[in-house]
Amino acid sequence: MIETLRWLGILMIASFRNRWDLALENLALRQQLGALKRKGVPRLQRKDRVFWVVLSRVWPHWRKVLHLIKADTVVGWQRQGFRIYWAKISKQKSAGRHQVSTEVRGLINKMSKANPFWGAPRIHGELLKLGIVISERTVSRLMPKDRKPPSQTWRAFLNNHLNDLVSIDFFTVPTVTFRVLFVLVVLSHFRRRVVHFNVTEHPTAFWTGQQIVEAFPDGTVPRYLLRDRDKIYGDAFHDRVSGMDTKQILTAPQSPWQSPFVERLIGSIRSDCLDHVIVLGERQLKRILTSYFAYYHESRTHLSLEKDAPEPRPIQPPLLGAVVEVPEVGGLHHRYERRAA
Repeated sequence: MIETLRWLGILMIASFRNRWDLALENLALRQQLGALKRKGVPRLQRKDRVFWVVLSRVWPHWRKVLHLIKADTVVGWQRQGFRIYWAKISKQKSAGRHQVSTEVRGLINKMSKANPFWGAPRIHGELLKLGIVISERTVSRLMPKDRKPPSQTWRAFLNNHLNDLVSIDFFTVPTVTFRVLFVLVVLSHFRRRVVHFNVTEHPTAFWTGQQIVEAFPDGTVPRYLLRDRDKIYGDAFHDRVSGMDTKQILTAPQSPWQSPFVERLIGSIRSDCLDHVIVLGERQLKRILTSYFAYYHESRTHLSLEKDAPEPRPIQPPLLGAVVEVPEVGGLHHRYERRAA
């Protein structure tokens, strides 16, 4: 008897499930049929999306009767609804931190720029003494990020030691016979004067040190010597410079921008002169450079010198006569002067 009742219960449950599945299947098909009968291009509306999301939660066989869209689309709708739901309940109920007035922001910015050694705690203390109640964390957040560092920058160092600093560097020049000549230039930052240069095919540390000695006789030794980290500046060079009581300033590896004056000089030598001549040998290159440096010092105007030459050129008023053209550097450049007829 008990076994018979158990089987009757199973049959009733199966019958109920079959009717439930049949009802849901009919409902799903009618819903899709209604979407197809709408005017225009069939588009699923928001209520259709909600219907299929709910149906997918309560009926495991919903995929079998889905024809208008893919099953993955319904899953995507469900996930999107999940994100919208949690984004809504996660919104802050309060207004957040209090807004800092424009006046206080400006004061923090002013204090920070005027006192580069001050940090957020120091500025926060000053604000408290002024009766401005604000958190130290907020002060740190409002301080400008591009503050001037406490120590001087590389450019400031170059400007502060303009009169006591010289730069040296090598550059190469190919000859007509495919030899490579090395040119050493020694540039004084003050008035951008080339105090010495020389040419060689085989540079050594001893030869380079001797050039520095020849460039600065007694009484004219610079305080600082700016150079790169080339291996040519070996022990022999270091001993010569140390004996002159000159401090060597080395640029960072692969950072030519840290020696801008001598790099700019080399660029001018190439663009103004060497790019327009064919070098035959060492002697000819020395003559060409001697002629160019005479033009460089006495005639060529420089933007960094307020458009004057390293050797200052006097202004010639029109009363001195007509303008005449004087060729320089073999006719590559010209100097213009006024001369009486």
